[in-house]
Amino acid sequence: MNQIEYAVEMEKISKIYKLKKKDVNSPGAERFYALKDISLKIQKGDVVGILGTNGSGKSTLAQVLAGISEIDEGNITINGEQALISINTGLNNQLTGFENINVKGALLGFNKKKVQEITEGVIEFAELGDFLYQPVKTYSSGMKSRLGFSISLALDPDILIVDEALSVGDKGFAKKCLNRMKQLRDEKEKTILFISHSLPQVKGFCRTGLWIDGGRLREMGDIDTVCDHYSEYVEELNELPKKEKKKLLEDKLKERIIVEKKRSFWSRIWGER
Repeated sequence: MNQIEYAVEMEKISKIYKLKKKDVNSPGAERFYALKDISLKIQKGDVVGILGTNGSGKSTLAQVLAGISEIDEGNITINGEQALISINTGLNNQLTGFENINVKGALLGFNKKKVQEITEGVIEFAELGDFLYQPVKTYSSGMKSRLGFSISLALDPDILIVDEALSVGDKGFAKKCLNRMKQLRDEKEKTILFISHSLPQVKGFCRTGLWIDGGRLREMGDIDTVCDHYSEYVEELNELPKKEKKKLLEDKLKERIIVEKKRSFWSRIWGER
């Protein structure tokens, strides 16, 4: 019997951010659980659709999976090279698209021949024309997505993390990207983690569903089942009266806030001993 190989293993991981206070003179410091106590395993070659309403923690999870953001609690193991495809992520706005490719290759320790191969792949796929030689700060959001997506594809990572990268730009290029990812899924058995608000897109592309709600893992399983449950939740949420919906969301937010009281001078001194 073959042992299951996992691309991602998480055990009770949490990510905490500091919150800026409106009143700088108010006592105590507030911290916020962007993610809390998440435990999961993703098999190598699986295609996982990550679902959740705005502010639920999807993008934070993507950054943790990509190794861009460190966790504050728990343990995480990533087996393989990963790449995050998200608007602006990993791009230097002051450099041209061409220079961004070269910098990325240099940071990864690639030789000139490998960088040239990557550049050719980006030129062919991105279809940016002369804009490839213009500063990225002059790009539209769709063009940035094209460049970031094309670079990540050319790098050929083991784990591809796509965070709403297909939600901007023209539909023709989005379809081209989706077809390329299907090819990676079916022919190369890449592990793909796909964040999108388009349920039909997620259902049609992914095998496993992962639903994040309020920074916690709410459900993980068969893609159709998870999508159906998530869709029912969103419909029920949107049918609530405005005030009731607002209170529900505020209560969810309060559950994620950590309030720490300021320690006195002597308690700090004795605590350090």
